Amino acid sequence: MAQTSVDIEHKTDHIQHHFVDSDQQFESSKLGMWIFLVTEILFFGGLFAAYIVYRAWYPELYLEASTELNAFWGTVNTAVLIGSSLTVAMAIRSAQLNQIKGLIYNLYITIGLAIIFMVIKFFEYAEKLEKGIAPGAYYTYDGLEHEKANIFFSIYYMMTGLHGLHVVIGIGLMVWLVIKAKKKVFHSGYYTPVEITGLYWHLVDVIWIFLFPLLYLID
Repeated sequence: MAQTSVDIEHKTDHIQHHFVDSDQQFESSKLGMWIFLVTEILFFGGLFAAYIVYRAWYPELYLEASTELNAFWGTVNTAVLIGSSLTVAMAIRSAQLNQIKGLIYNLYITIGLAIIFMVIKFFEYAEKLEKGIAPGAYYTYDGLEHEKANIFFSIYYMMTGLHGLHVVIGIGLMVWLVIKAKKKVFHSGYYTPVEITGLYWHLVDVIWIFLFPLLYLID
């Protein structure tokens, strides 16, 4: 049976006027996201460089200060984010197979795991701030004898705080994907936003996999 004009329009209405076809649009969008991810890596790279320099200057400080971080909850959060990488990959696969319900369910699970991560991080922050373990000049904790203890925790808050901001942005993007998926915007011929959001989320997970041992497992 010949395709109707409505069917053809449904398959091509997502293509922007400056692209030849869907494949070109997909590859261009994916390339754009990879370039963006490189800039994000460079952004975090500055913080990692600061971490390395100060750790070389004050190795005993890092060893002592890391004992104030809860490795158990850090491990739980690592497992949570690894699980979320799996579910976001499953969401992409569901979109490729026209399984819209599967796409929505996996996005919901990913959002739920991301929220769990942020809730755990909130309680971690709250516990430290209550003790006076705050960044910079606001540090008042007397449980560590090292005079530069605020340096470690300033770096800790900058690195984990920036990462947490990326998690929140990822949650917002996935909520937007759910809204679009419920409107049946995505199908096997068009799932570009799902794919590039998945790439973004994998970067968020990979960055945490580096942060966890560098901050929590020093001792």
